[in-house]
Parts: sequence; structure tokens; C-alpha cells
Amino acid sequence: MLAVPPLPDLELRGGQRATVESWSRGAGVLRLRDGGTEALVRVERCAAGRLRDAYPVAAHDVELVLETDPRAETVPALLRTLAEAVSAADPRCRRVVYAVPEGDRTAAEHAEAAGFRYVVDIDVADRQLSLLVREPGWVTNTDMDLDHVPGT
Repeated sequence: MLAVPPLPDLELRGGQRATVESWSRGAGVLRLRDGGTEALVRVERCAAGRLRDAYPVAAHDVELVLETDPRAETVPALLRTLAEAVSAADPRCRRVVYAVPEGDRTAAEHAEAAGFRYVVDIDVADRQLSLLVREPGWVTNTDMDLDHVPGT
């Protein structure tokens, strides 16, 4: 069984203000305010949540679930702010994951505008989702010297 580290405290940059609605070792809910806009977001360790069996989850992966219309114009900025906060708070996080309804191109485009990329379609208990991820450079960098074994 994978040991799940506690969620880090997130520090949001920019005009976002956050109120913690609930927070535990594996999941939390934040109420975000930016001017006149308000949104609820669930932040959860993938290994402790609904995605734990959906893909090869790493212990530090985090899923963002917005309790707002995934096609709202504010979604790209909100996702970007949250992903940056997760990456800054947990440098060992390999993937910030955002799921949209499978086939919802507008929702996927909003996530892509925030720096996420489409990875795979999955089935969870009651729905079909498309997973998009945002990964740090240390995960996506590729050594093109195919004759070199990293770490040797």
C-alpha cells in the first residue's frame, strides 16, 4: 500500500483569497474569492481519492476538483493559480491532475489554457472522465542521449 503524505498548506498568489472550509491529511476544501468571483475547490491526494486506481498514482500527486462550471471563463486563471500553489508547497508533487467530463472539449481547453495537458480517459464509479495533468520540468525533461543511463 502506498503511504500518502499529508496535504501541504497552500499559499495563493495574486488577487486570490482563500478560506479553508475543511482540511484533513488527504483532502481539503477551499473557498476562493477574487473580486466578485467565488469558487469552491477540493484539493485531494490522488492516492487517497477517487483516482487511486485510475492510473499509476504517485504518493504526492494532487487532484483539483472545482465546484463550479468547468467551462466558466475564470477556470483557466483559477487552475493556474492552484497548480502553482501546489507545486510551490510540495516540490515532490509529480502531477497536478484535473478531470473533466469525457468529450467536453471546452472544459479541456480551459485546462490546457492553464498549462495542463490531456493524458487519458478513465472510468470511475459513476462517470467517464478525461484526465489532464500539469507536471514540473523535472518530470517532463527528457535526456535525448539514448546511450546514457540516468544516474550512472
